Amino acid sequence: MEGNVFAEALEKMDHVKSPEGEILAKPFLDLCKTVLPVLDNFGPAMGPVKSDIGGNISRLETRYLSNQSEFNYLYRIVQSEIESKKAKSSSSCTNALLWLTRAMDFLSELFRNLMVHPDWSMSQVCTDSYDKSLKKWHGWLASSSFSVALKLAPDRKKFMSVVGVKGDDVSDIEDFCGRFSPLLEENHKFLASVGMDNLKA
Repeated sequence: MEGNVFAEALEKMDHVKSPEGEILAKPFLDLCKTVLPVLDNFGPAMGPVKSDIGGNISRLETRYLSNQSEFNYLYRIVQSEIESKKAKSSSSCTNALLWLTRAMDFLSELFRNLMVHPDWSMSQVCTDSYDKSLKKWHGWLASSSFSVALKLAPDRKKFMSVVGVKGDDVSDIEDFCGRFSPLLEENHKFLASVGMDNLKA
């Protein structure tokens, strides 16, 4: 993964919302795809997690591609499943959006911790990020496997270098977190408004 992940993500963020302020399906999914390769730096232990997130993106993308004009707006995909009473299925796009948003919460929290706690080890950064985001939604099995993956976190300096952060310049991370977190919060608010934000694994 060459270059600065955050600079690329920030570029994509400019296109995530319509002029009316609604989140667009394809640009949002493309943005999530941009930050997903960050997980490659955790080695094979994070493989199943990355695969799960990638699967959620693919499920939403397939639905979007089935009718691009109808599903141009991200939440329309969920609304159509609620109307057809398919939203609560574990294989639904609603479920995919919920878990994709939660996974992005974890990554966003991880980036924020890297920025706010320069003295923390990567293991501390990851554990705190997991505790603040995904842990409460995971059952014992998911929680155990995630904990194993986090123990194999790369060295902090190496990680920062791979994601394109030079020295102590965290301005792109700061900008990314400041703009990405409100999008995720918007997803949670929408999912909560249709009673779909509290499902557990």
